[in-house]
Formats: sequence, C-alpha cells, structure tokens
Amino acid sequence: MKIEVWSDFVCPFCYIGKKNLEKAIQKTGREDIDVVFRSFELDPDAPVKMDQSIHEAIAVKYGKSLDEAKQMNMQIGEMAKVAGLNYDFDQMKPTNTFLVHRIAQYARTVGKENEFVELGMDAYFTKGAFLNDEETLVELAGKAGLDETKVREIIHSKEYLAQVRVDETEAVEYGVTGVPFFLIDEKYAVSGAQPVESFVTVLERAGGTKAEIKETQGPGCNDGSCSI
Repeated sequence: MKIEVWSDFVCPFCYIGKKNLEKAIQKTGREDIDVVFRSFELDPDAPVKMDQSIHEAIAVKYGKSLDEAKQMNMQIGEMAKVAGLNYDFDQMKPTNTFLVHRIAQYARTVGKENEFVELGMDAYFTKGAFLNDEETLVELAGKAGLDETKVREIIHSKEYLAQVRVDETEAVEYGVTGVPFFLIDEKYAVSGAQPVESFVTVLERAGGTKAEIKETQGPGCNDGSCSI
C-alpha cells in the first residue's frame, strides 16, 4: 500500500496528522505500507524572514486580537498534546519553506525522507528552529543521515526545484487546497489531521475490500494560515 502525504513543514496539523498516521499503521500491524511525503507550500510568497510572530500573523489573517490568536494557537497546541507533541508557539519562526522542501526532495532519493521530515517538523514546532538557516538545515540533514556536503550544494543551487514543483502541480490536479492531504493507492483521499482510529478504519478498508472511501475531512491548513 502506498500513502502519499502532501504537507508543509510549518503546518501544525501536518505534524499531528503524521504522528496519528504512524500510530494507525502500527495498530494495523501492516508492514507493506510505503509512506511518501509530497511538497506543498502553504504560502509560496512568504518571506524568508518575518517580523511577525506566529500569534501576530494569525491575528492579522483572521482579524482577531492578539489574545484571541493566542487562544486559537493554544487550542491547536492541546490537539498536538493528544498526539504526543509539545508545540512551542512563542518560539516558532515563520518562514518560507521552499528551501527545506528541496532538501526533503533530496532526502527522498536516498531513502531518508521520513527521517528528515520528522526532524524538520520537530525543530520548527518544538525547538524554535529557523528553517532557512544554513547551519540549522545542515545539522538536521546530518541527523537524518544525509550527506551534509550535498545539502550545502543544494542550498546554494537550484537543485530539486523542479521536483518540488512537480509535487505541487500534482496537488493542484488532485484538487488539494489544504494540508495535510493523504492519498492512499491513488484511490482514497483523507484530508486533515484525523484521529488515530479514523486512520485505522481507512487503512483497513483500503487494504481489504474495494469499497469506496469518500474523502474524509478533518482540521488542516490552507492559504498560509490554520484554523480548527
């Protein structure tokens, strides 16, 4: 079974969805599931460096007060805790994610994609890492088992640009407007951060009969911001 996951490194529901999917796969006991992460930029025009905090960005996006934005993020944080994650919104550094996606594309070619995606999301959401800092990216790549010299070459070139665009084009063709978006064997679609048991149900049905599974909706991110 092949599960393609369109996600972005700065999408809080994507990390939650990733964790819940992994737990669901463990529950099913299946060892024939291949998870492939696809690139999706929530905001391709986002600057590399932003003056706003994540709270301020959410407040502007939704026309909320800063306190209301913090409350919205707190709710997402509570959802993350259920998935075993501890988000630190006060330390998050919003940024453009095109570069980190290019490195993830390289990681895919050497079988280290899951490791790099995991480390990248963890660094952004729980450690306040800036995902456009060269040394930070090289360090994460090294921990994921990637060739650090190669990663530096990618950072200073246009390598893997086309691969990111291919993923994003396919997302458009599938009608993906928000992430996370899960496509199972190119037949069954699951949208948003589903609970573990929901993923288990989908995996069991997809791997058993050919009964149609309609696209399942859940909390997710779109157009540069998130809501629940």
